[in-house]
Amino acid sequence: MRREGSPWRGLGVVVLKELSDHLTSARMRVLEWLVVLTALAAVYAAITQVRNVTAEDPFLFLRLFTTSRDPLPSFVSFLGFLVPLMAIGLGFDAVNGEHNHRTLSRILSQPIYRDALLFGKFLAGLATLSISLIALWLLVIGLGLIMLGVPPGGEEMARAMIFLLVTIAYAGVWLALAMLFSVVFRSPATAALVTLGLWLFLTVIWPALAPGIAEAFLPADNQALLVTGAQMLARLSPSTLFGETVLALLDPSTRTLGPVYLSQLQGAVMGAPLPLGESVLIAWPQIVGLVAATIILFVAGYVAFQRQEVRA
Repeated sequence: MRREGSPWRGLGVVVLKELSDHLTSARMRVLEWLVVLTALAAVYAAITQVRNVTAEDPFLFLRLFTTSRDPLPSFVSFLGFLVPLMAIGLGFDAVNGEHNHRTLSRILSQPIYRDALLFGKFLAGLATLSISLIALWLLVIGLGLIMLGVPPGGEEMARAMIFLLVTIAYAGVWLALAMLFSVVFRSPATAALVTLGLWLFLTVIWPALAPGIAEAFLPADNQALLVTGAQMLARLSPSTLFGETVLALLDPSTRTLGPVYLSQLQGAVMGAPLPLGESVLIAWPQIVGLVAATIILFVAGYVAFQRQEVRA
């Protein structure tokens, strides 16, 4: 019998139920403590380093996110590595876990449609990641206020806020990828291994392979074309897009994310910071790329889920 009503009926119920499960699960506790402890260690090291910088620096607060001190990397480097792990940890068994517990057919026998179920799981996972990242962001800001004793400026806060939104979008890419493999593979272990393997490939191996692939297909005598081609290939990795976006937003002196041409330097004062609007314009293609990747991966998982047999 065909059920009547909106296809999004039950979306709120799914979101609240999944959000409650995520926030109270032991898995989320482990992931949260892993991220908080490592990130705060990086921030503390950055603060001890930033204290040596003159207070005349107009973007002193942004240095908390980008400054590193051996042996610890910067705060944004930690996030670039740990945020995908959090997202994969939340999404790798989102659908196949229901299959294995034989609860999927029972859920869908209620007035809840497949659309609402999958979209609700994604929204709940993204909300969980957003809550964790916002709390961590506020913790970093508060720690900086206490230990530096210098309040951030309006533009610094705006850049930090946009950085937070970009980090949430970056988490959404890996959450959508994990949910896609959760639909494709019935085994949660297989879904987790494939997602982690693809993450390692795109984050570590692919950026190293991109220059060699560009050299194989582009003329060797055109150095500018080789650099541009290698950079375009590297941008197929969400980690590269995230890193370039962070560079443009948190380093106001960044004028381009590609090769620098003489025309771009005409009339420019070297080292002078760019306004916030121009920095956002520089990073806009990368931001759109992260959002588009999330949408494409979610749609792929949605199509695969619609074609699956859900009977126990």
